[in-house]
Amino acid sequence: MPRPKLAVWKRACCDGCQLTLLDCQDELLAMAAEIDIAHFAEASSAEAAGPYDISLVEGSVSTPQDAERIQRIRDQSQTLITIGACATAGGIQALRNFADVAEFTAAVYARPEYVRTLATSTAIADHVPVDFELRGCPIDRRQLVELISALLAGRKPHIPAHSVCYECKQRGNTCVMVAHGTPCLGPVTQAGCGAICPSFSRGCYGCFGPVAAPNTASLVPQLLQLGMTSDGVERVFSTFNVAATGFSAASRGHRADGEPAASPEDAADSGGPACGTHRPRM
Repeated sequence: MPRPKLAVWKRACCDGCQLTLLDCQDELLAMAAEIDIAHFAEASSAEAAGPYDISLVEGSVSTPQDAERIQRIRDQSQTLITIGACATAGGIQALRNFADVAEFTAAVYARPEYVRTLATSTAIADHVPVDFELRGCPIDRRQLVELISALLAGRKPHIPAHSVCYECKQRGNTCVMVAHGTPCLGPVTQAGCGAICPSFSRGCYGCFGPVAAPNTASLVPQLLQLGMTSDGVERVFSTFNVAATGFSAASRGHRADGEPAASPEDAADSGGPACGTHRPRM
């Protein structure tokens, strides 16, 4: 029987997630024995025509050409997987979604009329059905190998959906928020990185995007209580996953019932953090 065809595609991105695939090295060699890499411009100029059994797509939809091409890729792919923050949430370039793109292009390009771009940078799932998402900026190589291996074996992939706090506890880390007063997005960020930043006494930056139903309305007052300004809170959420629904300004400013989020004083009166952090080990 013919081997499954794998294609790797690029939209608006930095190529970091594709480099993660190349960085798999020994694992990639083992997978290459089980699949045919039909399209992967980052690694080879060789190309085979579709249809494709698995397509990995990196990058957001930021131009009219992107929007057209992703439709064709979807039509040719049995399983479509988006990889990285750009493909799953629009990426850091989604900051354009909250400003005037015409003003940006006029400031950067001498002849902006020749630049074809969309007013927004959006996730692949906003344009076509997606079968699976791998979060991260960049993605985690272990998750990538697990996902491809699971697809080849016909089993469900084991990709965690809990928060970074869970990974911190697994590693025996002392909570940076409780022990050091360091602002951290770990309570509302999906696991997958292995809690890299908290393991080095730094707060989580939210690279892997929000967990399902993140309680940002409880975390924000805690961040303010730890000394962050409102502008600082806005900046820390306005990075890799600025356009992700769970990290949006609307979700941060109101509780699920529509009432205003608690003030820093309310959080202090509640008897401690309301963000799911744990106490440091003695």
